Amino acid sequence: MDKAPRGPAARQAALAGLVLAEGSASAAELAERFGVSLMTIHRDLDELERQGIVRKFRGGVTAQPSGVFESNVQYRLKTMRPQKAALAERAMRQIEPGMAVLLDDSTSTLEIARRLRLGRVTPLTVVTNFLEAINLLADQRGIRLMALGGDYDPLHSSFLGVSCVEAVGRLRVDVGFVSTSGVHDGYAYHQEQHIVSVKRAMLDIAARNVLLADHTKLGRVALHRVAPLSRFDLLLVDDGAAPEALRDLDEHEVRYEVCATGDGGGR
Repeated sequence: MDKAPRGPAARQAALAGLVLAEGSASAAELAERFGVSLMTIHRDLDELERQGIVRKFRGGVTAQPSGVFESNVQYRLKTMRPQKAALAERAMRQIEPGMAVLLDDSTSTLEIARRLRLGRVTPLTVVTNFLEAINLLADQRGIRLMALGGDYDPLHSSFLGVSCVEAVGRLRVDVGFVSTSGVHDGYAYHQEQHIVSVKRAMLDIAARNVLLADHTKLGRVALHRVAPLSRFDLLLVDDGAAPEALRDLDEHEVRYEVCATGDGGGR
């Protein structure tokens, strides 16, 4: 049994951290680990679900995404890091000094921001609605940072809503980098309508669009179609992609590149 944090707030914070780290857990396991009753655990999980941090299912709780719910940004920041790094390294080939570059609020494009922070390609204008990327690039010399405003969504650490869509529509960029929750049968998908509207607006303002999708997203669908894959000039996927998933891309005449995990190269 773990030493139980004192008070509901501290216990709920510890519960959230554990579920975000492990992805999912049963209510009985959590009650035992924290030394409280099942009734208490369910009250805690109800509160965490109300905050949007986790989702309850029969007998347990999860932080993992589904076809209807996107996962919390703190969970997404921990997952598929080597694969996202490989995609970002290849994406850097699309960026040249003097460009205006758009990054959406995905943790995949955040890996691009990490590389831009190294100052390898300057000068640049970077446009984003992702607070994580804004904080990363705010003091970077050689980068003109344009932060897209809107309604702040703490679960995604980004700015969304009608005002964000309108702000996007007033701009034009050379290349836009976007990620979605699923890629299947010639379409990109995402779970949440308010995020879909922002991503669609972003696709409209870029001269070239690049979709970053780690291999777990291929063959997956979500509630909303974002756009046909024909809207993207290039799809980047890591080398964990199954042959049948790549065949599906071939059948839909999608231009894609497979990026080798670990060294940023490709085949």
